[in-house]
Amino acid sequence: MGSLFEQTSVNGISLSNRFVRSATWMGMANEKGEPTPQLTNILCELADNEVGLIITGFTYVRKNGKCLSRQLGAHRDESISRFKELTRAVHKRNGKIVLQLVHGGYFSDSELINGVPLAPSKVKINEKNSRRAMSKQDIKELIELFADASKRGKEANFDGIQLHMAHGYLFSQFLSPLFNQRRDEYGGDIESRAKFPVEVLKGIRKNVGPDFPVLAKLNCRDYHEKGLSLEESIQVGKFLEEAGLDAIELSGGLLINEDLNPSRKNITSEKDEAYFEEEAKIFKAEIDIPLMLVGGIRSYSVAKRIISENTADYVSMSRPLIREPNLIKRWHAGDHRKATCTSCNECFKAGYSQKVFCPIENRQNISN
Repeated sequence: MGSLFEQTSVNGISLSNRFVRSATWMGMANEKGEPTPQLTNILCELADNEVGLIITGFTYVRKNGKCLSRQLGAHRDESISRFKELTRAVHKRNGKIVLQLVHGGYFSDSELINGVPLAPSKVKINEKNSRRAMSKQDIKELIELFADASKRGKEANFDGIQLHMAHGYLFSQFLSPLFNQRRDEYGGDIESRAKFPVEVLKGIRKNVGPDFPVLAKLNCRDYHEKGLSLEESIQVGKFLEEAGLDAIELSGGLLINEDLNPSRKNITSEKDEAYFEEEAKIFKAEIDIPLMLVGGIRSYSVAKRIISENTADYVSMSRPLIREPNLIKRWHAGDHRKATCTSCNECFKAGYSQKVFCPIENRQNISN
């Protein structure tokens, strides 16, 4: 039976506790995709407040995979020095930080990339504009680009990298039959649909070696009638484990889902929390690498149960730490009151106009 505040490790990363700050786009990168001092300060605050592992917001490996303005980018060697400034600052506070890598694929922003987004197949979902089906040359190039970006992450002294394979971004699109309707070796059954993510992982391992931690964020299921199922996701987890993955952060849902999306709203009681918990129990029984569970965790008692019952090895949170960066430190000190986050998602809306922050908390502070 594990404890929330015991020291653990993931392929050499020594972690002070079992809490993970799940990756979140903060809208605080500069025009080159580099971290700004403002973003560095936010992440350092998390380290100061005892978050065991910090995962950056999603970071594109090529400009044509950019999804949002002010998004981080790991596509340039010239940016390594700026990322080193970030990791140096976090490490100075005894924090651990992992770089999350992504390509938006279907959900890349056509205006930001000044072109037609790539996708596994030429499908039209939710009335999105045209998408170009990826050629095998496109696939080969992206395998190399992810490997290059991973190497940059290692050179910038990140403690590891995480591949964003969830929520409907490019890896998730290849895994999902909703998006992947290819008829070559990258489409069809789940082993074929997983071929691209597995090849990327193998390419990364060649570039960074066996001792550099590589994680993945993976949907337990898409919660869409035509999407990835739990049974298929478990198979993907096994493929990735065999290919050298070090840990899985389990999430779920697609950006296009209305209610069953990755960031569900109105979490008002403990029964609403940890909404991927049942899937995690099944997943945990099938894989041997560490499992991180994200999804609506707000209560100390729920986090404690997840670890003590071996549902997962780590508890991952985002929105509560946007509102309360000191939440983990507060819980460690014995104040086990529930996180004050109301799961309204106003923090993300704020990001479209300026940066991600909790406007509810800000309004309360002003009124007080």
